[in-house]
Amino acid sequence: MKRPPAVAGRFYSASEAALTAEVNACIAAAGTSPSQPIKVIGLISPHAGFIYSGAVAAAVYSSIEFPDTIILIGPNHTGLGGKFSMMSAGQWEVPTHTFEIDEAVGGELLKTGIFKEEHSAHAFEHSLEVQLPFIAHFTKSVKIVPITVMGLDAEECKAAGEALAKVVAAAGKSIVIAVSSDMSHYLPEPEARQKDKLALDMILSLDAGGLYNVVQREHITMCGYLPATIMLNAARALGAVKAEIIKYTTSAEASGDYSRVVGYAGVIVR
Repeated sequence: MKRPPAVAGRFYSASEAALTAEVNACIAAAGTSPSQPIKVIGLISPHAGFIYSGAVAAAVYSSIEFPDTIILIGPNHTGLGGKFSMMSAGQWEVPTHTFEIDEAVGGELLKTGIFKEEHSAHAFEHSLEVQLPFIAHFTKSVKIVPITVMGLDAEECKAAGEALAKVVAAAGKSIVIAVSSDMSHYLPEPEARQKDKLALDMILSLDAGGLYNVVQREHITMCGYLPATIMLNAARALGAVKAEIIKYTTSAEASGDYSRVVGYAGVIVR
């Protein structure tokens, strides 16, 4: 089964040439990248329109050593499908590349009993799709496993993260867990930055439970906190010792409107 682009022409350019130019512009706007690619266990990258968050996404993907497979975990914005919705086989298409799903890794995730085959969740969802043009810029060989999540409690995130870590550890190949998330939504910029710092401090501490709790307690509108909590649980189980913010900004940088912004953070975990 091939999953065609759902948001080309809205979140990013719909033609191959225009999208290539757009990604190149985002990479230029991201600034300098490290002299040596960084081997990471996980990452967090935003998923807004490229005009707003593209430079942050570009900064993250410019910094990493690409693996054999990327497990993409994002929030389910559409409400279709179940709590853990995965495509374990097939292809995903964007204007610049068609990605193969890693059927071996997808099959092992299905065996955990946590992740379920749910194609409907992916039909219109943008959070994972907008990562792909950046990945395609740097490699055409990587495979993907797309997963969306919704409605989870902290224990479900912990169980999913631990199951994910076991699959990654046993895979016999290099795998990165890439989380798609924006940060605070539609707040005055000072408040958005303050709330985002609370969440990012937990991420930098590799504190999965702390992230889940602070988002709940402080009503932080970080749409991908569930994927991030899962990734942090997995990363700790896989031996992660450090997280770093690669780039942070808000939509005000592009829009000039500081009264109602969305925050964007790019983070690597290693």
